[in-house]
Amino acid sequence: MDEPILTIDEREAINAGRWFSSLSPSLRHDILRCTYVKRFKDGTLIAARGDPPEEWIACAKGAVRVSSTSISGKQITLTYVEPGIWFGDVSIFDGDRRTHDVYSHGETTILCVAKADFKKILAAHVEFYEAMLRLHARRIRQLYGLVEDLNTLPLRARLAKQLVHLARSYGIPSLSDGREIRIGLQLAQEELAQLLGASRQRVNQELKSMEREEAIRIEPGGLVVRDRAALLRIAETDH
Repeated sequence: MDEPILTIDEREAINAGRWFSSLSPSLRHDILRCTYVKRFKDGTLIAARGDPPEEWIACAKGAVRVSSTSISGKQITLTYVEPGIWFGDVSIFDGDRRTHDVYSHGETTILCVAKADFKKILAAHVEFYEAMLRLHARRIRQLYGLVEDLNTLPLRARLAKQLVHLARSYGIPSLSDGREIRIGLQLAQEELAQLLGASRQRVNQELKSMEREEAIRIEPGGLVVRDRAALLRIAETDH
């Protein structure tokens, strides 16, 4: 059942988002007063490809998995939306239907703004248009960066970059060793491989190589970054 308000941690995740925190107090206030909260168990379909765009959404807890289905029927994960990130606005702007399936990954909380309210906020705040342009520009830069990496970097370097990103976005400092960071996002190796456009077997080989170099540790519950600097060196020099 939906809860009416965000928890303190969930609200902090929204307010701390790099893009959202850059908005003026009045715009943030007008956005938040229009929002409503939805909570999902792991693996729940939030929005389906082909759905009409009814909501603008922010992840407040957990992760949102964006995926598509191949011709053979296999589901392919494209990205994970982390807490503090807003999405779903492209379809509202162009009026077309959703382009991908969106699922909860783990216990997930999202914050929603109805399409009609989104348009009212646009009409009331010129700043909102400029802010959305910045948000879209950032996405385009990230997309170009991913395409460039896919075409110029070996899998080892791309995997290291992905692990650094996951540690930054979902990192939990180790209580036993402050230098270690546990990646809180639970990803199977197949899911990690999909993000990198590689096979699970090759990703497994590279992970084991990084473990031998003591850059990471592979545990049954996920991955631990033991040496972030080592991963950065791999990302920057292994190409």
